[in-house]
Amino acid sequence: AGSNNWVISGDRSATGKPLLANDPHLSLATPAIWYFAHQNIAGRNVIGATLPGVPTIVLGRNDNIAWGFTNTAPDVQDLYFEKLDPADSSKYLTPEGSVAFDVREEVIKVKDAANVIMQVRSTRHGPVLSDAHRGAAAILSKGYVLALSWTALRDDDLTPQAGAELARAENWVDFVAALTNFHAPQQNVVYADVRGNIGYLAPGRIPIRARDNRVMGIMPQPGWQTKYDWRGLIPFTELPRSYNPKGGIIATANHKIVDDDYPYHITFDWAAGFRAARIKKLLQARNRHSVNGFRALQGDVVSPFALPALPHLLNTAPASALAGQALEVLRPWQGKMDRDQAAPLIFNAWIWQFAKLITEDNLSGIQADVWGRRGPFVLRVLRDRPNWCDDRRTAARESCDEMLVRALDLAVTWIAERQGGEVGAWRWGAEHLALSTHRPFGKVDYLRRLFDITVPVSGSIYTINVGDFDIFDSEQPFASKFGPSLRAIYDLDDPNRSLFIHSTGQSGNPLSPHYADMAETWSRGGYLPMSTNPEDYAVGATGTLNLLPR
Repeated sequence: AGSNNWVISGDRSATGKPLLANDPHLSLATPAIWYFAHQNIAGRNVIGATLPGVPTIVLGRNDNIAWGFTNTAPDVQDLYFEKLDPADSSKYLTPEGSVAFDVREEVIKVKDAANVIMQVRSTRHGPVLSDAHRGAAAILSKGYVLALSWTALRDDDLTPQAGAELARAENWVDFVAALTNFHAPQQNVVYADVRGNIGYLAPGRIPIRARDNRVMGIMPQPGWQTKYDWRGLIPFTELPRSYNPKGGIIATANHKIVDDDYPYHITFDWAAGFRAARIKKLLQARNRHSVNGFRALQGDVVSPFALPALPHLLNTAPASALAGQALEVLRPWQGKMDRDQAAPLIFNAWIWQFAKLITEDNLSGIQADVWGRRGPFVLRVLRDRPNWCDDRRTAARESCDEMLVRALDLAVTWIAERQGGEVGAWRWGAEHLALSTHRPFGKVDYLRRLFDITVPVSGSIYTINVGDFDIFDSEQPFASKFGPSLRAIYDLDDPNRSLFIHSTGQSGNPLSPHYADMAETWSRGGYLPMSTNPEDYAVGATGTLNLLPR
């Protein structure tokens, strides 16, 4: 489901200075993945989201600039079959001949038990995964191992250093210089500064594959053949970037960020583009934007997938009274995935059942993989692949209309079993609950209720306000397990008017009043102020914690 970020120039803002928004979509967890912090180092302020163990602000702003990330989903990992030397299994074959594995010893300390000692072998491509993964080892032919090549495993990765330099950056030149050391994972980074400039850069190490390599990393490759080796990395100066573009808008949502004539391969896994198209449409619809307008935009729950799909569904003739009532609820619906409405639940359940019906005949066992592409896939079937609706297990030839009728009946029956037979009382939010699972107690039945944080939320897969779900979870198929892990809006006219929120609370202690005190505010699209002025944050403070060196 990815992430969103966008930035507009002062020409498009109510204040005459840029506005920047960011909401990274990650697995929801308790405690939240992010911890908000304000650092003042030698008089320099930097504030935003940190990760445990990382001593820098990952997403945020300082006194001069603001930045936000989304992922490009770059293809930076390749698997290689390595062929063992038939004469000496301590060696493997390369284009230059037989060479010995690099071997190191890893010691894993176990409480109240003996240490576990592992021999880790590496090839010229990277560590041998099949030594540690029984499943991988089981499917390999005798005489082969499987190795991983990954840009993030390089010894010269300086990404942590880039984070420290980013916090100190005062302008675009400093920003670009900091990101030269940002090596993994590649991100779409949007930028704004108090002087009125906006920009974009996609830093990261992306391998260049040979032109005659037709595999392009989508499956394991022969490690002893030269043509499958990487040919270096995309030069930093040739990575996608933009500075003060005409039109004053930059937006990314994991969609394709390069034109077809871009000379390098980044990934096959761009997002479908529904969110990106919706964001750009709403940004272009107004000449001037405000912080409040950005709040509404981050909270937008109109589905760009539902709008083109609905006409196909609404032509259906219901086969039961309950299906007819559900269809009437759906007719005036405008695609808004509102937690307090019945229509989003009917639509999502209907699409779910339809996708299952048209795939279970010849995709049994891998339906979960297909469902991960359900929006474009379902639209393709409804628009121009009606033969895919036929169930190959029957003698009859089923049409999409027939399958839609069956799917609607299955959907309303499933909803009625969970929420009763009164269609007007059905609610999307009753099924679409943001589930922030505790790690590790969320996996323990009798502790789950004490530690997990659950709130009803609006949104769905393709809305700007994302709420992704695992449709193959039999108990909670629509529970949102993946969504806006945080939301932030940066006002470069006065950075202390910036806003933030994340999905749970600042404390990891379930007995603390701050364990879940952001959850409901977050679910309703609310925010907290993001100021570095003591007069703003000291009022109402619960106390001060001083950490001193021993």
